[in-house]
Amino acid sequence: MKILKVSTPFITSPLTYICNKLLSSGIFSSQSKFSEIEPLHKKGERTDITNFRPPALLTSFSKILEKFIYARLYEHINQNNILATEQYGFRNNASTEKASFKLINEILLALNNKLTVGRIFCDLEKAFNSVNHDILLSKCEFYGFRGKTNALLKS
Repeated sequence: MKILKVSTPFITSPLTYICNKLLSSGIFSSQSKFSEIEPLHKKGERTDITNFRPPALLTSFSKILEKFIYARLYEHINQNNILATEQYGFRNNASTEKASFKLINEILLALNNKLTVGRIFCDLEKAFNSVNHDILLSKCEFYGFRGKTNALLKS
């Protein structure tokens, strides 16, 4: 990645062209989808395969494309106020610490007002692995990611 930083002045223009071509075509090329899978131990017994996660190690070029697409999608999401204010994951200035603070604050306010407080927590561990892509793509279309953008996400 250091080589990319040093060569930024020379590759910015071609990369911008490629990224814009990617958006206008709606196709994420198969060469850009190359990755290596390297199992990483998360917790528990090393003999249990479910205790490993399979991160995809992308090429530097694919990472750049991914960040470019992410920036465009995030801009659309923010401009159109798509996410609920209670959404804390994967957002700027919305950390888990802030979510915890809000929860504790609301509980203390309720207790101060002599209200009954209950709670239900759901363990969403490995939730990302169970996302139905067809449902996700239909939600993306509902929120305005149509045409070439939707084709790009499908690609």
